[in-house]
This record gives sequence, C-alpha cells and structure tokens, in this order.
Amino acid sequence: MPDGARARERDEGGQPYLDIEITDGTATEKFKIWEDSDAYESFHDLEDGDCVRLDGSFWRNQYGLNVDRMRVRRLEKQEAAELFAGTPERRAALERDWSDVTAMVEAMADPRLRLLCQTYLQEYGEKFKRAAAARDYHHARRGGLLEHTAQMMRAGAALGPVYSGLNWDLVRAGLLFHDCGKLWEIDYQPQGFVSPMTTIGELLGHITIGIELVNKLWRSLEASPEFSASTQPPREMVREHLLHLIASHHGQKEYGAPVTPRTPEAWMLHHIDNIDAHLEMLNQTYAEKSQIGPGIYDYRRPLEGRAVAPLPKWVG
Repeated sequence: MPDGARARERDEGGQPYLDIEITDGTATEKFKIWEDSDAYESFHDLEDGDCVRLDGSFWRNQYGLNVDRMRVRRLEKQEAAELFAGTPERRAALERDWSDVTAMVEAMADPRLRLLCQTYLQEYGEKFKRAAAARDYHHARRGGLLEHTAQMMRAGAALGPVYSGLNWDLVRAGLLFHDCGKLWEIDYQPQGFVSPMTTIGELLGHITIGIELVNKLWRSLEASPEFSASTQPPREMVREHLLHLIASHHGQKEYGAPVTPRTPEAWMLHHIDNIDAHLEMLNQTYAEKSQIGPGIYDYRRPLEGRAVAPLPKWVG
C-alpha cells in the first residue's frame, strides 16, 4: 500500500544504511535499508514527506520489521490525495465520528454552549479532523483526535441516564474542548502524516492553548442573542466551569493538570478521557506487540505492567 516516508542515513561498522520511517496515517513502522540492497539508491533520494508505494516481502523478528525484495516508487498526485484521505473504511469511520460529534452538539440544551461548540466546529473543523490526540501513547495518528473525542462523547451519552444529576451540556462541551489545544501542539498539515514540534506547543502546552482558544471564542460570541439573554446559570459561571474542565482533565498535577478536578463534571470528563485512552493503548498493544508468554504481551509504554489478553465473551 502507499505510504508517507522519510529516510535518515546512518553508518554501522563502516557499512552505510538508511533508517526508514513510513506511515499511512493509522500506524508508523521503521526498518533499515543497507547499502548493498537494490532499493538503497531509490530510498536515498527520498525526502521527508515524500509519498511512495512500497512492495516487498515484510516480516518481523526480535529486531523489528524486515523487508526483502523491496521496490519503491513515488505516488502520482491523485494517488497521494487518496492516501491522505485514508482507506474507504477509515474515511467512513471518521465521517461517522464527525456526524456523531455534530449531532451531540446540536442536541445541547444550553444555547451558549451549543453556539460555542458549533462555532468551534465551523471555524476549526478541518484542522480538528486531521489532528492527532497524542504524539506517542494513544490515537497518535492523523484523525486520532476526532476518533478519541467522538468515542468519549458516545461514552458520555451512555453514562448520562445513569448520572442524571450532572450538567451534561457542560460535560459534552468539555469533552469537545478538552484537547482542542492539540490543534496547535500536534499540528498535521493538510497533506502530511508528520506532526512537527511547534513553538507555541512547547511554550504553552495544549491545556493553556485550549483555555486561551475557548476564552477567545466565548468573548467573540458575547454580543449574540444566545449570550445576551438573561438565563441561568449566569454566562460567566458557565465559562468558568468549562475552563475548569479543560484545566483539570489530566486529573493530577504530576500529569500536567494546573488544577485537580473540583466538580462532578470535571471528574466525569477526566475518567471518560482516561478510560478511552487506556482502552486504545491496550488495543494498540494487542495489535503491535508480540506475546512473550501465553496471553502475555511485551511491555508498551505508558501502561503499568504488561498487557494480558482479555477474557473471551461467553458463548452458549
């Protein structure tokens, strides 16, 4: 299948080789091409972000991915466009995620939070659709933030009837905005699978950026009828509580939270986020890691200990 690729030249014991990193937007793989390989010259000419098609025999051992009889060619413009759009299955999945997110925003009863979320999706929707949720640990891929957010909002919808005393409009807005700063901290270009480091991301981090963005959007909407009407709770109280959800969603200060959760809605957001991130990390472990014992998988950061295969569902 086609991939985005980049190459780095290295030397080991006097024999040059290339470190190759490829991705198709759902996963990233690395392997080496040695100087005596027929594909060495073809890969040597590649630059970061080049789109190519790779053919060969792929296999794994204790050293990672290996490739035999490698062939490589650059993609045509239309082929590259299809690569960035994703497979038909992935496009359909992301379209469902987007539809679910927009539908849950439309269903909000609080007109201020509804308009705030709608404005965010209208102004930053394309950037949101291609952002990742993390660099390494979970949903670390193009479109990963939309996947993560949609699944969290679906989880919130399921929990709503169980914990009916919570302000679920506030929780849903917090779910949508909790990682919105990653649109600038982990910025994917319109055509690219690489997320370069950004100055603003390093200087501020996604929580601070997210708070700044929500404040900016909120202030820009205050003259609208939805915001100027005399309704309860007061709009400034709503803004403060929403900002608290963004600030506290990491749960603990040692994990980067400026403050710890202080309200039921903040705790709910934190735990939904944590559940979805950890289940995704387990799924990635099962997909990527080898078993080092019956049902025991090799360690994958940042999980605590080695993952164990889940118990199959009962079949009568």
